[in-house]
Amino acid sequence: MTYQSAGVNIDAGNQVVHNIKKQVSKTFSAHVLSDIGGFGGAFDIKAALEPYTHPILVQSIDGVGTKLTVAKMMNDFSTIGHDIVANCCGDIVVMGARPLTFLDYVAHATLDVDVMESIMNGMIDACMEAGVSLIGGETAEMPGTYQKDEHDVVGCVTGVVEKDEVITGESIQAGDVILGIASNGIHTNGLSLARKVLFDVAGYSVFERPKELALSVGEELLRPHANYTQQILSYLDAGIKIKGMAHITGGGMIENIPRILPTGLRAMIQNDSWHVPPIFTLIQEKGHIDAREMYRTFNMGIGLVIVCDDTATVRILSMQNKMPVSKIGKIVL
Repeated sequence: MTYQSAGVNIDAGNQVVHNIKKQVSKTFSAHVLSDIGGFGGAFDIKAALEPYTHPILVQSIDGVGTKLTVAKMMNDFSTIGHDIVANCCGDIVVMGARPLTFLDYVAHATLDVDVMESIMNGMIDACMEAGVSLIGGETAEMPGTYQKDEHDVVGCVTGVVEKDEVITGESIQAGDVILGIASNGIHTNGLSLARKVLFDVAGYSVFERPKELALSVGEELLRPHANYTQQILSYLDAGIKIKGMAHITGGGMIENIPRILPTGLRAMIQNDSWHVPPIFTLIQEKGHIDAREMYRTFNMGIGLVIVCDDTATVRILSMQNKMPVSKIGKIVL
């Protein structure tokens, strides 16, 4: 017997590394000291931190979750890699951190070279967009642990911020403005409920296009997670004082905004102040879902929230923003 006869194809893994090596190198900053394929990724942290007086490393790790099930149904993994990079970077940029390095973990029941390259190409594009170096990762083939055609995609990002510029929300006070940056759809959270409603209750196929949507159900659910990194960094680089930010992921606005609020303060959201993408309206109607449950599960069209004073609000709204920004509420006692 051989390792391959037991379900693990080392040659396929080597082929993937060979095929994507040149593309991955496009994400490297001048501080990357190694190439992919080694035992670890080497990064010149001393040189990268030279501009900082008291640098603080900020890290986050996450997975794509059950969005992978939709990707399998569509046989389209082109957005999954983008999702994990954007998701992780969003979690640290809300603290004011600039992403430095990204590590990935992609597991399969059986490694499919085309699927793996599709996932990696999405990661590469998102890393270049966010300005983060994809310095390494792991490709695991584990038949038995994962069932046939199953995958898992996880990522870990490391960023840096000056200690006295870490954004925690502690300076937020009553009267501050809440701004929302528009999402482009469902991102990576709430897919279990979305699938239950759209496929099991409403009976749609992934290739069906309801009249409410511009795309098929599958295409809508696979929209890539918006990457907010450069837009937020443009505000910080312009010297705009942001008091707090929340990445609207699992838990929606109801769970994520309170995480940055000082004791005794509340966020009052005006939920008619932005356009809710039709995918959310469709899910709510077909599933007969209470509004509070929707706002606790999905981003509902706002992917990232900023809390700041009136002066910062005027500056942000006057800038050329890649993704639309609007006033969506205020902080109250």
